[in-house]
Amino acid sequence: MEHIEHITREGDRWDTIAHLYYGDAALISPLAEANGHLKLLPVLPAGLPVRVPLIEDAEAIDAQDLPPWMR
Repeated sequence: MEHIEHITREGDRWDTIAHLYYGDAALISPLAEANGHLKLLPVLPAGLPVRVPLIEDAEAIDAQDLPPWMR
């Protein structure tokens, strides 16, 4: 599956990353599946590379919530 890489910043959580890229904080499952090598910690350490899969269900994503390069 295609993915992009997100480098975590201080305070990043799985749900905030899901909201940032998918526009829905509940879409943690694709992140967890793509990052089985990472622990599902409540708060991620800064500087951690996280794979963010490109999901195909574009209707579930509001394009305004995505970064410009993903629109």
